[in-house]
Amino acid sequence: MTFFDAATHAGGLPRREGRAEQDPSGVQAASFGTRIDPMAAALAAVRAELADLRLRVPGVRGSAVGGVDGLLITHDLPATLEPHDLAALAATTFGLGRQTALVLSQSPFRDATLRSEGGYFTVYAVGERALLAVLGDDGINVARLHLEARPAVARMAAALP
Repeated sequence: MTFFDAATHAGGLPRREGRAEQDPSGVQAASFGTRIDPMAAALAAVRAELADLRLRVPGVRGSAVGGVDGLLITHDLPATLEPHDLAALAATTFGLGRQTALVLSQSPFRDATLRSEGGYFTVYAVGERALLAVLGDDGINVARLHLEARPAVARMAAALP
């Protein structure tokens, strides 16, 4: 039996020394001298929140996180939707909501929900510099969306630098 056969028989390919090990959760553990990118870890946490929100709230079609400038950070959208457009629409909605709150002397923007014939579009402030945009179908329970999304937004705000 060769070395390759023994390694394959033991359950996998031979490992190289000095490389980052990967645990079953998909997170890479750093080997000596390896740097972990903090932004990559933050984005992974945000993506996990987006996927979890879609699973916890029936009717969520997808979501995206973008900056208040309209630039996309990450998304969990089907291929039929353009994530950059969603991030830009979220920034536009945020701008209108922020100005409305200022004119009415109300607290800072927290969230806004738009309803159309085809469903809902909700934008949440994620800290001061990011936004969560959620697309929901016409049958979504908006109260349930708010109950699930607000704690997720707080966790995303804590994860993003």
